[in-house]
Amino acid sequence: MDKLFRKDAFNYHALGRPGKIEVIPTKPYSTQRDLSLAYTPGVADPCLAIDKNKEDVYKYTAKGNLVAVISNGTAVLGLGNIGPEAGKPVMEGKGLLFKIFADIDVFDIEVDETDVDKFIQTVKAIAPTFGGINLEDIKAPECFEIEQRLKEELDIPIMHDDQHGTAIITSAGLLNALEINNKKIEDIKIVVNGAGAASVSCTRLYIALGANPDNIIMLDSRGVLHKDRTDMNETKKQFATNKPVHTLAEALKGADMFLGLSVGGVMKKEMLLSMAERPIVFALANPTPEISYEVAMETRDDLVMATGRSDYPNQINNVLGFPFIFRGAMDVRASAINEEMKLAASKALAQLAKEPVPEEVNIAFNVQNLKFGRDYIIPKPTDPRLIERVAPAVAKAAIESGIAGSPITDWPAYVEELRKRLGLSNKLKMQMKAACKRKPKRVVLADAQRYNMLKAAEIVKNENLAVPVLLGDKEVIEGIIRKNELELDGVEIIDNKCKEEKNRRQEFAKILLEKQQRKGMTPTSALDAMLHRNYFAPMLVETAYADAVLSGLTRNYPDSIRPFLQIIGKRDDTRIVSGMYIFNGKEGPLFLSDCTVNQEPCAKDLVDITLQTAEEVRRFKIEPRIAMLSYSNFGSVKGRVPDCQREAVEILHRDHPGLIVDGEMQASIAMNPELAKDSFPFSKLNGKKANTLIFPNLAAANIAQKLMQQITDIEVIGPVLNGMKKPAHVLQMGSGVNEIVNMIMVAVMDAQKR
Repeated sequence: MDKLFRKDAFNYHALGRPGKIEVIPTKPYSTQRDLSLAYTPGVADPCLAIDKNKEDVYKYTAKGNLVAVISNGTAVLGLGNIGPEAGKPVMEGKGLLFKIFADIDVFDIEVDETDVDKFIQTVKAIAPTFGGINLEDIKAPECFEIEQRLKEELDIPIMHDDQHGTAIITSAGLLNALEINNKKIEDIKIVVNGAGAASVSCTRLYIALGANPDNIIMLDSRGVLHKDRTDMNETKKQFATNKPVHTLAEALKGADMFLGLSVGGVMKKEMLLSMAERPIVFALANPTPEISYEVAMETRDDLVMATGRSDYPNQINNVLGFPFIFRGAMDVRASAINEEMKLAASKALAQLAKEPVPEEVNIAFNVQNLKFGRDYIIPKPTDPRLIERVAPAVAKAAIESGIAGSPITDWPAYVEELRKRLGLSNKLKMQMKAACKRKPKRVVLADAQRYNMLKAAEIVKNENLAVPVLLGDKEVIEGIIRKNELELDGVEIIDNKCKEEKNRRQEFAKILLEKQQRKGMTPTSALDAMLHRNYFAPMLVETAYADAVLSGLTRNYPDSIRPFLQIIGKRDDTRIVSGMYIFNGKEGPLFLSDCTVNQEPCAKDLVDITLQTAEEVRRFKIEPRIAMLSYSNFGSVKGRVPDCQREAVEILHRDHPGLIVDGEMQASIAMNPELAKDSFPFSKLNGKKANTLIFPNLAAANIAQKLMQQITDIEVIGPVLNGMKKPAHVLQMGSGVNEIVNMIMVAVMDAQKR
């Protein structure tokens, strides 16, 4: 496995375009005019403006979003002094993390210089290029002087992440571990094994949080930093103790916390057993911790433990900090990154870990329900809320401490801007949530014996998006809830097979028989049907006990939709029902129909499908621009498919002149407004991209929907069932939690519309 991993690592860096980052233009460059604006002569005016007012450099250049990741390669990861060239892959990786987590651009700068004065001179000379500087992998004690002097001599945010990143993240973990263990930071005895840059910075930040310096013992490779030693530098002398301890074993007796930033295996079982009750162990040596997770957990069942590894709970990962700290600092043009900003980041991280975890985080780490506690004291790096919690906290601290050059006043707008940077902002989803919260509806979940459905129910309940009604075997449902510690107290559970539901089964059977007795239904078969959740669930809606129903998680689509049609039926004003999917991307939603129901619709069917879809699109506060798709463009090819689409368009133009719809047309024309405007200027789409696609038959629609779903990362919502008398929707078989949550919101909005 190690050989395979190493081979993959080499290939990852070497195959295709070597390295991990590139520079991408942000302005047009395809014409001569574009190039003239980008360079000479167009560049002259911004240059002159900056010459008159240096602050305009933030207005006309990328400086405000550009960080330098600078290293001399003297302390690269756990590899030591391997030099600037060998350290470059790490710096490129840091640049990648800055971009994907905080949308900050990076130039990695590897400096072939170990002399402190010359290194500082080099960084100062290039500083005008950047809005912030991330010092990386520079050995101690030189790193302390380099950072301190650069902070004094430059007026942009500067941080040596190896020092402060670990300090910020471990501080967040420490705050939460203390809360779990019911201890106070001013009372605890702390042992720090390791006296490098990260250890020193961690200790200083713990003291800023309230730790008593007299209760801290630090060790280096020669033992405890003791005042009787004569081999310590000035930094180490600051942490020297007079206590009668000289070894790690002696220091750990009665200690409340162990912070390891040293070497693997140095902490023995006996040392862990000698610590105080409810100890905190942060063993951060990588890849082998100071004491292995397995050994530690076998030795003590009352400890909170963190490591630097992603395969164990509570990973101390600097990516939780530096992207968002620089984001917040640069967004207010802070002149530094001070203690107040670091503490604000720690506290924001600690608070976030106490909140319910988004399902995408559970999925990413292959767990079912992360919850604040001993195994979850700090957020996971994939938590999408990090940027909107940590960056604003840092920005506010910069403003309050008086070092912000461009203070933020509209914080909701700033948070929205942060979401947009990473594509987290989504007007459609925000609108759906807002609508659901205004008036939540009772939604029957027919497949409640599955974890995914119950987790979705927990989410919509906690966010007040809907009132879930769980249908299924009560013992099974309650067992899943207990096993996964789901917060579903007070949620109604209906067991349609239990004896208490006998009267309701008989009542529902009579209703079904009245509807289906001339279609082959008998009293016995109607009563038997009520033992099936897919029949019992829509009856709860038909009899107004609930407002909407959702099923299909464990059954194929035809078996799920059939009971809906038999019990609820289609609306009186339509000939058919249809199924719509929403592809929800950064540029806005794209609606596809009919993807699930009608195999070979005629022209009149296509008209109904179009009108149903347009009605649903408007429900999302979007004006539909509809393209009737085919392999033909406006009569260029004859055949049944284009003829049906063409006839449907004629009917729609005649009977619904205000509807923006045209065709038949190829998908390339519908989605390329420039091409459409040049070739078909008469089209009612009027040179704009279609946002609603009506397919000519089920095969084309279903294939397109499935293909798009597999080859894109766009969020898919659906299928939305249109044309039913009452709100009833069918999930895709095996839907994930987020997909179910989306469909519950669709069902609630459908019920609100009624």
